[in-house]
Amino acid sequence: MKKGKQIYEGKAKKIYETDDKSLYIQEFKDDATAFDATKRGTIKEKGVVNNKISTIMFKLLEQKGVKTHFVKLLSDREMLVKRLHIVPVEVTIRNVVAGGMAKMLGLKEGIKLKEPVLEYHYKNDALHDPLFNEYHIRALDLATDKELGIIKDYSFKVNEVMKDFFSAKGLDLIDFKLEFGRHEGEILLGDEISPDTCRLWDRNTQKKMDKDRFRRDLGQIEETYQEVLRRVED
Repeated sequence: MKKGKQIYEGKAKKIYETDDKSLYIQEFKDDATAFDATKRGTIKEKGVVNNKISTIMFKLLEQKGVKTHFVKLLSDREMLVKRLHIVPVEVTIRNVVAGGMAKMLGLKEGIKLKEPVLEYHYKNDALHDPLFNEYHIRALDLATDKELGIIKDYSFKVNEVMKDFFSAKGLDLIDFKLEFGRHEGEILLGDEISPDTCRLWDRNTQKKMDKDRFRRDLGQIEETYQEVLRRVED
């Protein structure tokens, strides 16, 4: 597969064309950002870790019936993916109060929710990805009812699969972010699944095992990412 022109660079990844118009190469970077990129830094080997973890998770989810953009692992930092037209709706699933939910509702982090909470956020960095709902999505024609149904079903399925998977690795899945896109008329899960997009706490110590270590200056950032990879691969 020939690597072509770079067509996009985001906060954590670069996207390249290939000689197949339906496929892209997704390259993971070591760059780290937080708070809408007002905080910037580098996490050594983060790109390698996130690429490998995402590969494992995408393969698992495909086996469980969730269709994704993943095709195959190409290198330590690159994966081949299906070309997506991204739906500008980010989905957050929350199992435990943390982060934005704690701040928005004035709740203490660590409260276990009675059932998972699904949030929709308008994918717009300039507006800080504001929370909105299905009525906004339909009114703005961002997705059809059928597409929203698939996105919702996939999101809860991902939560079910990942909670069990991470639990077996001694990790609690606190919350996570998902992105979806259209590929040849079909909704697929895209982006990545990694400590950048998931909050993971150690089951026994409640140590934060994700990008909160960078956001909150908790230290041991590289070591923690490597530890998550080790557990996921074990």
